[in-house]
Amino acid sequence: MSAIDDLPPLREVIRKHGLSARKSLGQNFLLDLNLTARIARAAEPLHDRTVVEIGPGPGGLTRALLALGAKRVIAVERDERAIPALEEIAQRYPGRLDIVNADAMTFDPRSLLGEARASIVANLPYNIATPLLVGWLSTEPWPPWFDMMVLMFQREVAERIAARDNDEAYGRLAVLANWRAETRILFDISPSAFVPPPNVTSSVVRLIPRAAPEPCDLRTLERVTAAAFGQRRKMLRQSLKSLSADPSQLAAAAGIDPTRRAETVPVSGFVAMARELADIQAAKSNPV
Repeated sequence: MSAIDDLPPLREVIRKHGLSARKSLGQNFLLDLNLTARIARAAEPLHDRTVVEIGPGPGGLTRALLALGAKRVIAVERDERAIPALEEIAQRYPGRLDIVNADAMTFDPRSLLGEARASIVANLPYNIATPLLVGWLSTEPWPPWFDMMVLMFQREVAERIAARDNDEAYGRLAVLANWRAETRILFDISPSAFVPPPNVTSSVVRLIPRAAPEPCDLRTLERVTAAAFGQRRKMLRQSLKSLSADPSQLAAAAGIDPTRRAETVPVSGFVAMARELADIQAAKSNPV
């Protein structure tokens, strides 16, 4: 019996179903049910909440979410080998676990949610973690279909998500994440907690979507940050030239000096420059 339910220990589940972790799927299984419960608790309150979990594998986090009261868990798992193990959990929690054998990069959970909003809680496969997050943060329209994300990343990626201006890790991902959400690194997990152990420390990050981010066109913001951080050691007056707009005019709209570098500009500064760029483009397209 495990620490959270009467199902078998995860090592036993892995042996029974032949679930050796596959590098090609970015799999590193977290077997400590105390740690999976800690991740689940970071998304509380879970009662009456629907949770979308990506890459459940043998189901350690799935079990914690259900044991701690999640009304419904939608588990999206690409690896067919894990489905029988997840079905055993579904039998233990009848009517509360939906198992979807699909690739998370192409599956849209909204087809199962109806009008309800969900939380995303996952130990993300390392090889698709950042693209998944960018996709969720790029959801349109905004506010999105999720009300919270509690996600595990490599520590380096977590730092890039939660970074603020003047931080070494500050870049395009931080601008996008902190424009659309409140971000916070909650705690680290040692490589030794995983099977197989990765070469890096992992971190759990919580992102709460902002109901009303500063108005800005997403694609234009991406263009501005790509230009600015693509030449991050150069001043804005040089790095923004590729945008076909006067960099000084963009910087002035944000109230910043064009001699500054990208890593010193707060999210609000990039939003202001993106709005100005959109206005310039609109004026060129519709001359008086």
